[in-house]
Amino acid sequence: MLLRAFILIFILISNLYAENLKNCEWDNREGTPCIVISKTPNTSSFSEGSVSKIIINREQIEKSGAVDVVDVLNYIDGIDLKQNGQRGQLTSLFMRGTNSNHTLVLLNGIAINDQTTTSGLHNFGQDFIQTIQQIEIYKGPNGSHFGPSAIGGAINFVTAIDYVNKFSISGYNSKNNSINTNYTKIMDNGWHLNFKGSASNNKSNSSRYGGKEDDSAKNYQVNINAEKWIHDDLKINSTVYARRTKANYDASLSDESGFAHNKMYVAQAGLNKLTENSENILTLHFNHYNREYDEGGYFSWYNSHSTVLKAEKRIKPIEKISYGYGIEYKYDSGSYTNAGSWSSPTTRGNLDNFGFFANSGYQFSDNTIISLYGRGDNHKTTGLNSTYKINLTKFVGKFKLGLTQSTGLRNPSLYELYGSNGRTDSYKHVANPDADPEKSRTNELKVKYSFNDSLSFENTFYRSFIEDALLYDSSYKGGAGYTNNKSDLKQDGIESNIVFKNNQQRLSIFNTISSSKKTDGNHQLNRPDSTYGISYDVNINNSLFGPLAINYNYKHYGKSFDFAPSVTKVDSTDIMNFSVSKKINIGVLNFNITNLLDEAYQRPHGYSQNGRLINIGFRLSY
Repeated sequence: MLLRAFILIFILISNLYAENLKNCEWDNREGTPCIVISKTPNTSSFSEGSVSKIIINREQIEKSGAVDVVDVLNYIDGIDLKQNGQRGQLTSLFMRGTNSNHTLVLLNGIAINDQTTTSGLHNFGQDFIQTIQQIEIYKGPNGSHFGPSAIGGAINFVTAIDYVNKFSISGYNSKNNSINTNYTKIMDNGWHLNFKGSASNNKSNSSRYGGKEDDSAKNYQVNINAEKWIHDDLKINSTVYARRTKANYDASLSDESGFAHNKMYVAQAGLNKLTENSENILTLHFNHYNREYDEGGYFSWYNSHSTVLKAEKRIKPIEKISYGYGIEYKYDSGSYTNAGSWSSPTTRGNLDNFGFFANSGYQFSDNTIISLYGRGDNHKTTGLNSTYKINLTKFVGKFKLGLTQSTGLRNPSLYELYGSNGRTDSYKHVANPDADPEKSRTNELKVKYSFNDSLSFENTFYRSFIEDALLYDSSYKGGAGYTNNKSDLKQDGIESNIVFKNNQQRLSIFNTISSSKKTDGNHQLNRPDSTYGISYDVNINNSLFGPLAINYNYKHYGKSFDFAPSVTKVDSTDIMNFSVSKKINIGVLNFNITNLLDEAYQRPHGYSQNGRLINIGFRLSY
């Protein structure tokens, strides 16, 4: 019955706008720069009001003086990050109060969550910003767009090509030292090639267990993009990405005991075929993770492999109606080894998932749009499940109203299904091959009022329920493991944002009030009850120093709760960042201060974060 309804709605409804395709692909096949570089993994582009979407482009990243992804995402309302120590360490992201493994992370539209991590979460502490062209943030359940695991939202990292010949080199000098290169070449044979590379060495103190030693993190990244129009209507593109990180961390034994070695390799190739009214996309993707830990003589190794084959069709809007559809197959495999005194044999597991998806919509009038997204996923252990999103957008004078109902899904990860440490004592971790998927349902109301082209005010109200939550159970089968908790999760929140902008400046004032609890009344850990802040960018022309770009960020984190070793209150804190950029003849000079007031704080409990850091950077372009 559900499948029939899905097919019927799919045929009847479409999405109105296809900005990305219209502005780039259909109207531009000569390889000149595109204004929109989004590689969103949905079928036809959605209407403006159908999803909570934030785009952070390369210019904004450079003006902010950010060293890594954490610096950028920390100042987005509705997002909270917890970093277990210094740069390079495990960093978990919580979007709209959901769990850290409820945010799906993508690279150029393909999921890259490491399935051998605890609960299949993504470690944002190793995502350094230098090789990223654009960050796309999608709030709320987006399983019908992107597939399983997007219960809280999705983040897409875009590594696009610059369409002009250029070479640039940049770097920072402080406790966070880095050197970065960016080279683009347009070949006579039509190939567009881009190379980005970075190397960084960071030192900071997490003061775990009262320790005082500086922990170090070394990070190396290479990203290569290539594309070519091999025919008037056929384009080939490819991406190769490699990352290697070595980090010292404060482990469970002592301040200096832990070392982590992390490697990630990605290869992606695609074909884009354009017709007068549609775009056909075929993508093949491989990624590999290798993680090694040395905790004072206790060793562990984790390896995971993912293969994704995806085909989709995007329809150029025709009058008031359009649609799109596609299929996706993903295969994951992993292995786990614990050695030292644990003496554990290697355990292995694999799973696959076949997904089919479509979106559709209809423009009833000049001011009313309805959009629908649907997806079905057939998983190796959990079987067939479906997700959907229905959005109604209406324009009334200067008001824009958006009403959305959506569902989400997260299948158990390889680690939850198969991972174990082989121990026989009370510290043993037990796999749960019978785990069920987590399912969510969310209602969202968005109200935006535009006073004029420069000033707008937006409120978003949401309520989300997560059923069959997979949570850590310390008493599972005589040890510990992940089980479907009897207590469901509930998230309520209000996101408010006032934005003023003109040609010289942009001011954003944001506030988020949220509540994330289990239905038994207990607090979800590591969720601040409120956040608010200010983000301000301005371009000025000083008579003494000439043109300057100034960026200021302030964010207040409300109180939260953590477990160490019992439920503990974590006090609120206020963090400020400041940066100044100055253009010179051959590039840009940047001066950046993070934690401007040298605030002493712990997030999460037991891990002191960096005090004031001063970074001096440059970028030279040729």
